[in-house]
Amino acid sequence: MADKEVYDDAVEERVINEEYKIWKKNTPFLYDLVMTHALEWPSLTVQWLPDVTRPEGKDYTVHRLVLGTHTSDEQNHLVIASVQVPNDDAQFDASHYDSEKGEFGGFGSVSGKIEIEIKINHEGEVNRARYMPQNHCIIATKTPTSDVLVFNYNKHPSKPDPSGECSPDMRLKGHQKEGYGLSWNPNLSGNLLSASDDHTICLWDIGAGPKEGKIVDAKTIFTGHTAVVEDVSWHLLHESLFGSVADDQKLMIWDTRSNNTSKASHAVDAHTAEVNCLSFNPYSEFILATGSADKTVALWDLRNLKLKLHSFESHKDEIFQVQWSPHNETILASSGTDRRLNVWDLSKIGEEQSAEDAEDGPPELCLFDINVHFCAAEFFQTGQKSCL
Repeated sequence: MADKEVYDDAVEERVINEEYKIWKKNTPFLYDLVMTHALEWPSLTVQWLPDVTRPEGKDYTVHRLVLGTHTSDEQNHLVIASVQVPNDDAQFDASHYDSEKGEFGGFGSVSGKIEIEIKINHEGEVNRARYMPQNHCIIATKTPTSDVLVFNYNKHPSKPDPSGECSPDMRLKGHQKEGYGLSWNPNLSGNLLSASDDHTICLWDIGAGPKEGKIVDAKTIFTGHTAVVEDVSWHLLHESLFGSVADDQKLMIWDTRSNNTSKASHAVDAHTAEVNCLSFNPYSEFILATGSADKTVALWDLRNLKLKLHSFESHKDEIFQVQWSPHNETILASSGTDRRLNVWDLSKIGEEQSAEDAEDGPPELCLFDINVHFCAAEFFQTGQKSCL
């Protein structure tokens, strides 16, 4: 049995390497820009910070990423990294060809530089990290324990304390187990939602500050789900509405104005297996998407949740992240444990296809990327460039 597992792992590793070679060979035909960087440790979370620096006289802008570590029993950190992204008018420099790697490595004076700027000691691996929209310096993190930690990275040194001590600015209490779902309210400063393996959703208002020491207790605990709550997300336009998805296969829509915290305003059997993620469309107040262990992405209209608008089918395994494009209302990305990142275009649903094109997937599948090594999709926009 052990020998078979070793063999299967070796075969899978070989498949991954072959897929990577194919992907790398075709990157010039798929993308305007590809940047790769090997982290010291895997990261379970990634998010672009919205701030942009434009160095004078340079052909690039500097963007920043929020990352976390998942180490092998070594000290973990919350990480802020900087990324030099070439401007749209940056000229490709053929002199940067790397003969050993067989690839080109730069635009003008830029070589796709990624640097770690800040490392803050963290309790265990960082399951998820999200910045507060109203103050980008404030970042909430999910830990392997029941606590949610809040850091203002401006109050911490760029290099971590050698002692390994974790000193969050706030420690949020309310859960009994760990989890992954985390969402700041884009319309109410300081309002944070968290999903947990304990079947609950906690809401905190950190604007009021801690009552004792650094501890902040949950303002409200929502108990409608009957299994692990995988993800939670505030509605982008309505400050009192949020959605949640769970292993009970349900999508629930909640209204914080309701006094009933044990029953959602709307609940629907969304998938035939665990529901892992959801995302509200930033352009349409009624449209949202969910991703599931049943290998599908579902499209929903809040005005009629009894009827699924569409089911996107192409993934070969569980889907763990869905994300709408911030600059195109019909573009949606999804990623999962099949190592695929799919980009969908809703405007192409129902288009006619040739038999040859249909072999590659449905018409709404406009890009499938075979080089996803983590289950996270984060869009950001620089000029007319969209990046994942």
